[in-house]
Amino acid sequence: MNLSFKSYYHLLASHIRPQRGRFTLLAILLFGSIGLRIFAPQIMRKFIDSALAGEALQTLTWTALAFIGIALIQQVVAIGVTWLGENVAWTATNALRAELAEHALHLDMKFHNDHTPGELIERIDGDVTELATFFSQFALNLIANGFLLVGILIALFIEDWRAGLAFTVYSFLTIFILGKVKDIAVPHQKARREAEAQYYGFIEEQLSGTEDIRSSGAVGFSIRELFRHQGEILKHNRKSHFKRWIIENAMGLALTLGTLLAIVSGYWLFTASVITIGTVYLFVHYINLLEEPFWAMTHEIESFQTIGACVERLTEFKAFKPETRNEAGLDVDSHPIQLTFDDVTFSYNGDDAVLTRLSFDLRAGSVLGLLGRTGSGKTTIGRLIFRLYDVNSGGIKINNADIRDHHLHSLRRDIAIVTQDVQLFKASVRENLTFFDRAISDEKIIATLEELELGDWYASLPQGLDSVLETGSRSLSAGEAQLLAFTRVFLKNPGLVILDEASSRLDPATEVKLENAIDKLLKGRTAIIIAHKLDTLHRADNVLILEKGNILEYGDRKALASDSTSRFYQLLQTGMEEVLA
Repeated sequence: MNLSFKSYYHLLASHIRPQRGRFTLLAILLFGSIGLRIFAPQIMRKFIDSALAGEALQTLTWTALAFIGIALIQQVVAIGVTWLGENVAWTATNALRAELAEHALHLDMKFHNDHTPGELIERIDGDVTELATFFSQFALNLIANGFLLVGILIALFIEDWRAGLAFTVYSFLTIFILGKVKDIAVPHQKARREAEAQYYGFIEEQLSGTEDIRSSGAVGFSIRELFRHQGEILKHNRKSHFKRWIIENAMGLALTLGTLLAIVSGYWLFTASVITIGTVYLFVHYINLLEEPFWAMTHEIESFQTIGACVERLTEFKAFKPETRNEAGLDVDSHPIQLTFDDVTFSYNGDDAVLTRLSFDLRAGSVLGLLGRTGSGKTTIGRLIFRLYDVNSGGIKINNADIRDHHLHSLRRDIAIVTQDVQLFKASVRENLTFFDRAISDEKIIATLEELELGDWYASLPQGLDSVLETGSRSLSAGEAQLLAFTRVFLKNPGLVILDEASSRLDPATEVKLENAIDKLLKGRTAIIIAHKLDTLHRADNVLILEKGNILEYGDRKALASDSTSRFYQLLQTGMEEVLA
């Protein structure tokens, strides 16, 4: 696996460019810190040679004070480099988190069906955190120590070309060894990160199904699977640590040879009267400084193994493209909406068709009652209308234009769905109802709540529209949550409404309120009612009964209800809850 620095920078480039000013300041401080570290030993060399030459105490004192002053300045500059490097890195990677989160929200439902929330959290947060840590260390250590290495070699050439040449050859050989071994742990680090993503996805899945797991006696299975996931992580950890051990020992050998080279060359040049004792100290000090870049490069290359897997996974994640793309297209310009299914066939996995050659027309302003057993394809129809998936063959038309020719934003703005499970966010009532659309006025929100008989509930809120709701409808009854979902639809004012078993779990009193809300909602709109209760279909103009993705029966509701040979007539006689369960 061959990962270049370009791969890393490309991931963050668009988020680093807005910080060009701070990045420039970071570079200036970085070069200043390197210059001070190379210059400080020169003063100490002068101090040693001056002391051996018997120069005045005042000269030695000023030299010592200069050394101390430069050392203090260097520490201050180093602190500035550390702070600025961390700030630039975390600002850029936080922006990357936001980009990846938005990217995930725009991916198709097929992608989300194949990847658990835990896995996505590990990618967007875990991998990016690794990237942030590496980037700040990369700026502080790898680049800084690379330039420090170059500066030291130049200084050694200035002192004596033979010493400069010897340490240059040594440095290139060491870097060559690094280049040969730097990628050997990447595959195992990538496998470890993948195993960790699967591990977090498993934990998220198990926690969300705690009740079912405990009630069915599957706790033992969950624990065994937990150990299995942890075993996978341990296996890849062992392999990657062994490869990192090879890297560290190779570098340890190279640095031992470097120290030996400094001692031998210094002794030889001094005995030949080519250099002074102060210069010998300079050689030893510089070789100690060279150890720091090489060790830093070694540790950063170890980090490179971990971060290399993260970058590859994040790059793969960014490469996922939604299949239902439509940045430019038609706007849905008529209200209510006319809907047509023309010979539609659809499969989630490409093999088993959920819908087969489905065709029906829904006139603008009319209501379709949709019936069928569980798994017959009722909910799939709603998903296709929203373009959460695209049909495999055939076509869906909105106002006589193919749904794929409409702009996605316009399409989803003019279609709304209400299900029996209402998703609430830990946010204010206002934000829950408007989906963070500030263009909707408070007056309109309050008027809609009053219209849907939620006035008393609103009056009980301690902070009005600023009151914060809990996630998962914990702060509301099921009926109140459903009515809030209807409020969302009223504020959205769509041309087509899909009611997916919206009143299947409500008490009779709340259901009466909901029935009134449905009457108001359907006025002047096209609608599809997916239901398990016959009394919710009295508003339907037509009824469509699905069975295994095929049309079992389709026609005028009144005509089917009066036809003793129709399936709908039989349902009316026997009770749909029993027949369609």
